[in-house]
Amino acid sequence: MNRITELFKTKYPIVQAGMLWASGWRLASAASNSGCLGLIGAGSMYPDVLREHIRKCKEATANPFGVNIPLLYPQIDEIMNIIVEEGVKVVFVSAGNPKTWTPFLKEHGIKVVHVVGSLKFAEKALNAGVDAIVAEGFEAGGHNAREETTTMCLIPLVRKALDVPLIAAGGIGGGRAMLAAMALGAEGVQIGTRFVASVEASSHIGFKESVIRSQEGDTVLTLKKLTPVRILRNEFYRKVQEAEDRGATSDELKEILGRARAKKGMFEGDLQEGELEIGQVAALIRDIKPVREIVEEILLEFHKAKDEITKMDFQA
Repeated sequence: MNRITELFKTKYPIVQAGMLWASGWRLASAASNSGCLGLIGAGSMYPDVLREHIRKCKEATANPFGVNIPLLYPQIDEIMNIIVEEGVKVVFVSAGNPKTWTPFLKEHGIKVVHVVGSLKFAEKALNAGVDAIVAEGFEAGGHNAREETTTMCLIPLVRKALDVPLIAAGGIGGGRAMLAAMALGAEGVQIGTRFVASVEASSHIGFKESVIRSQEGDTVLTLKKLTPVRILRNEFYRKVQEAEDRGATSDELKEILGRARAKKGMFEGDLQEGELEIGQVAALIRDIKPVREIVEEILLEFHKAKDEITKMDFQA
């Protein structure tokens, strides 16, 4: 037990990240049934769809689960009301001011966790009254912080400055990385990319297969003039890179991005023209497994690595 498992009432200090087009009720409930905290990713759902996923998740698991909400969501008022009406107990928020909705959620007895990419925003989140913080290094897939601070640097920065339940994210796909994050000061980990390559993830099988085929260097942080995002290299990325190389404006980049680009890639399986959001740790993933097997594998690797470390002796 530690502050993370006590906060979420879970068996393990592992959070399955709420990811666009991957984290529906099947993935969230499977993670929760495996002893983790499963998260439904609201960022790719209309309000009525989110309500349906929350209800199906309740039916599929008796264990705690939560919802991840990007605060830039266009129907945020409706989403927050659904969260309250459906009795969701844990909410992870990102991409916005934590002061805006944290008081509202806390008033309804909801645990609030904010995802940050820098110490500055971690301090703002803590001042807003959040219950825990996810410190996410820029190795992570999807939308990312502009500071480009790695997990290895970010976790000890936040831990040194703040006494807050701390969850590490970014580049964590196995038990060894989980142990390393805890050695740096984290009390739990949030894992996204590894769970994309799961049977229960709602993303397209073509996208899952592209993840397990990827190699070192196949992901890149791009669209920094808009909102930085880590994606797999493909034809869409090539068009963005060409535009950025010739000094394209933000408006030109928005036109190239268009609408529903992430849905096209990750959910519909257009591997060339879609936006394929995934983390650097994809280079280590080589199979698609059920969530329960993934969790068991992470824990076995964690304890094996822990045993190896405890046997080391560096006394002078």
